Amino acid sequence: QARLVESGGDSVQAGGSLRLSCDDSGSTYSRYSWAWFRQAPGKEREGVAAITTTHGRTYYADSVQGRFTVSQNNAKNTLYLQMHSLAPEDTAMYYCAAAANYEGARAMLVSSTYDYWGQGTQVTVSL
Repeated sequence: QARLVESGGDSVQAGGSLRLSCDDSGSTYSRYSWAWFRQAPGKEREGVAAITTTHGRTYYADSVQGRFTVSQNNAKNTLYLQMHSLAPEDTAMYYCAAAANYEGARAMLVSSTYDYWGQGTQVTVSL
């Protein structure tokens, strides 16, 4: 079982930065990869960034490429999302998710790939 706990969400002004964290230390499963998703009011959940546990291979949505960086500390079972140049369209609830299996590179930012989810942390960006 997994217990993913996100933190770091906040309200910031456009152009600002935030770092989100996801703690997976309470989990008892073998994780292949994990990822950040976000969901804004009235919109579908979208994959933002993902990283494989063993090799640290990363995947990004086009909308955040160059602004967001996903990383992990495997010793601490922690996932991070460093976000720069935040814009109002980045406003959303951000969720951490973990996958036990590999479903293909094209599935790394697809929500159905992931087996476990956190409760989310809110990011609000204002002008």
